[in-house]
Amino acid sequence: MTTHHQPHNLLVTGGAGFIGTNFVHYWLQQYPDNRLVVLDALTYAGRHENLQPLEGQANFRFVHGDILDQALVETLLREENIDTIVHFAAESHVDRSIYGPDAFLKTNIDGTHSLLKAAKKVWLEEKPGFAHRFHHVSTDEVYGTLSPTDPAFTETTPYAPNSPYAASKASSDHIVRAYQHTYGLQTTTSNCSNNYGPYQYPEKLIPLAISNLLQGKPVPIYGDGQQVRDWLYVDDHNRGIDLIIRTGRTGETYNIGGNNEQANLSLIHELCALLDACFPDSPHAPHQQHITYVADRPGHDRRYAIDNRKICRELGYEPAETFQSGLAKTLDWYLAHPAFWQGGVKLFGVHGGKA
Repeated sequence: MTTHHQPHNLLVTGGAGFIGTNFVHYWLQQYPDNRLVVLDALTYAGRHENLQPLEGQANFRFVHGDILDQALVETLLREENIDTIVHFAAESHVDRSIYGPDAFLKTNIDGTHSLLKAAKKVWLEEKPGFAHRFHHVSTDEVYGTLSPTDPAFTETTPYAPNSPYAASKASSDHIVRAYQHTYGLQTTTSNCSNNYGPYQYPEKLIPLAISNLLQGKPVPIYGDGQQVRDWLYVDDHNRGIDLIIRTGRTGETYNIGGNNEQANLSLIHELCALLDACFPDSPHAPHQQHITYVADRPGHDRRYAIDNRKICRELGYEPAETFQSGLAKTLDWYLAHPAFWQGGVKLFGVHGGKA
């Protein structure tokens, strides 16, 4: 069913994390007449200071709380007259999921279900006929892995998650779908490729590499470094979510990709070249000398690639950034915000997420 949804009051879960933070800033710049409420538990990767420039604005509110607290979510939906939930909140670090999967199942499955139950109660039972949208942000990892010659993931690719993280996200996707088909909750889902850009927690590949290269520290690369990912600049992702919320078909899934397949090793070489150009006299140049190979992680997926033709065809989506322009913007942001990545970072493993 095609429905155009006009958001007014949004609840953004995980809005102090990497993608959530960028979404909050993007949305309030694009739609200053909307009200936006952020709900975030402020776990290790959530930073309240990411949102502090917005504090005091009449159209913004931050709530420190957990998506597992269904009563809290119901209260927010009622008192803020929320008509749109944008659900980013998730545990998303693959290495952490390998060594501690319980938190991933709790947050990504139970937490998503808690939100859905709250939405069903308030939007369907208490306000029948109320115009609403529940947008669920997921990942391409639910589809599993590709060989170098396999076609890219489409929205009909069978699910084959290989890590506890991916399995927990696949489960949450199915629960969202079930609430739409069973109860009529107005949902949409997006499955995105690897995001990069400002505010990314410095244990993920790109910010970890930037931080280590600037400090002359080793940049660890798993295995042979030929794992391929489709890299998506974070605000291109947010533009896609915007289109889906407003014009996407309810009950549908849309893949959002950046049309930028890169091997991890090639990505790091490109980043080293950017830093060499920025700091030719650095004692750490040439920066590629800091690349270090480490043992591959268990069950490491070899390649992800997104076929985003559905969102392009149906909703007019097109990524604005090339990988080169997005990487340059990202590097500029980290150079301008050294306090974000210097000191106090609780790293885990080598680098996580989908790299």
